[in-house]
Amino acid sequence: MKTIEVVAAIIKHDNKIFITRRGYGEFENMWEFPGGKMEMGETQEEALIREIKEELELDIEISKYLTTVDYDYPNFHLTMHCFICSICGGELQLNAHNDAKWITFKDIDNLNWVPADVLVVEKLKEI
Repeated sequence: MKTIEVVAAIIKHDNKIFITRRGYGEFENMWEFPGGKMEMGETQEEALIREIKEELELDIEISKYLTTVDYDYPNFHLTMHCFICSICGGELQLNAHNDAKWITFKDIDNLNWVPADVLVVEKLKEI
């Protein structure tokens, strides 16, 4: 089975978390943590900074590593490296998503998450 390696940003500010809603594909209209595929030669952090700039036109600062989750979709295996981040510049543009919002932890279970991101949500509840 093909493995896809991606990075995701858990962007936090004032006890809120920034999430995005997919605007395309099999998981259209499901919520996720923004990020994307790593490119050859990139570190996880470099890939995450680039992906957030491409998808959201935001500059982020990575605070710390949170977790790596592995999830088997029917057609591929996903390895997702997740980092706690904050926004340090840019102006939000939704280039790959159809919605974005800030949520509190009390709202986290009331959303329709992309399957692999459910594992990240569970990890966030532990911290």
